[in-house]
Amino acid sequence: MGQGERMTSPVRSSYTLIPNQKYRRSYRRSNKFSRTEGTDSPSLSTLGNFKTLPLEIFQIVLEYLPGLLLKRCTLLLPTKERLKYIHKILSEISCFKLSGCSDPLHCSGLQCYGVFLQTLTAGWDELECHRVYNFLCELSNLPRRVQAVVSNKPGSARKLELRIRIFCRSVLLNHWIHRSDSAFWLTRILKPWPMVNQARLLYIIFGPASTLDGYVIWQKMTEGPTDETSLKGLADAIKLLYDTEAKEWTADDVISLVDELAVVPREWLLENSARLLILCGNNICFTFMASKAVNGRAIELARLVVFLALVCEKDLYCMDWTVKMMQKVCKVFSTPGERNNFLQSVENTFAHIIMDALQSVISGEHEEEDSSFLNLFHLVNAQANFHKEILYLTMSNRM
Repeated sequence: MGQGERMTSPVRSSYTLIPNQKYRRSYRRSNKFSRTEGTDSPSLSTLGNFKTLPLEIFQIVLEYLPGLLLKRCTLLLPTKERLKYIHKILSEISCFKLSGCSDPLHCSGLQCYGVFLQTLTAGWDELECHRVYNFLCELSNLPRRVQAVVSNKPGSARKLELRIRIFCRSVLLNHWIHRSDSAFWLTRILKPWPMVNQARLLYIIFGPASTLDGYVIWQKMTEGPTDETSLKGLADAIKLLYDTEAKEWTADDVISLVDELAVVPREWLLENSARLLILCGNNICFTFMASKAVNGRAIELARLVVFLALVCEKDLYCMDWTVKMMQKVCKVFSTPGERNNFLQSVENTFAHIIMDALQSVISGEHEEEDSSFLNLFHLVNAQANFHKEILYLTMSNRM
């Protein structure tokens, strides 16, 4: 157990307090625990009289005991020995392995493994949680499997993508109460990889997936507008990393990750990028936009503002949010000339996108004419409501 281990589980109030690290170490050397007569392995000594039982009977006994009891039974062992002992028990269940179950989508094995892992490691310090993650990587060959999917064409190994997605979410990410714990484990998964691979891996774990077979839907963001449900997992993960508790991530890291994500597997429709930013919240959205402003990408920023307005119109958000966000970004420009060029680009972008939509309706290029007309309808309304909010803001400041 980790230094300063805390008993944070709701059922722990009935147990005695655990001694501190210095006190425990003196007991690890005691004859009572580490030199049981006739036993060479410290892991076997923790079984006490149960060591004489056949493994099958011992497993039946364990069914009637809390998981938490196993944590306390291995209390005095070093972390590595505890992990080896626990693995010895769990490895006989194939569904606890990354590739052990033939139907991982409908199997509860990895979910149970995740709950067990959360109970076991709750309160451990970061150093020992690092050891746990490294141990799990060794057992599951997770780094090698991740390398296989991020270095090949998206969707070329769909079953492996699915297994990585389920293992990471069910075992490592889903069961934590505190955001800092979730951020720690997600950081362990992503940080060893270059930024471009981090974006691919983030999409594999949190991107949209089929409700029928669970496979990642790679074309979802590139073929047409998507809904909030498809983006919520990605947005929540990005917010988790942007949070101040994720100590290993800077704001620039997260913004770069969002930039990389928007071209996985190819460049997203700008409407989908805008919808993701809205779901990520004000701070991330502003930081992302401000980054474009200070890096001289005013035209890209103008297009983004137009699609933020379009998403607000479609998804029934308040349009004044987009106007206030644009007003805030305007303050980032270093000169009035840069700001005015940006505002002119916003107006030009509105005009060009509406004309393109109108041309699409007139020419009948799309099979679904109703869809083209509806898109034009939303664009015209978005422009009208956007400028209405600007008029309200301007007039209220002058009266």
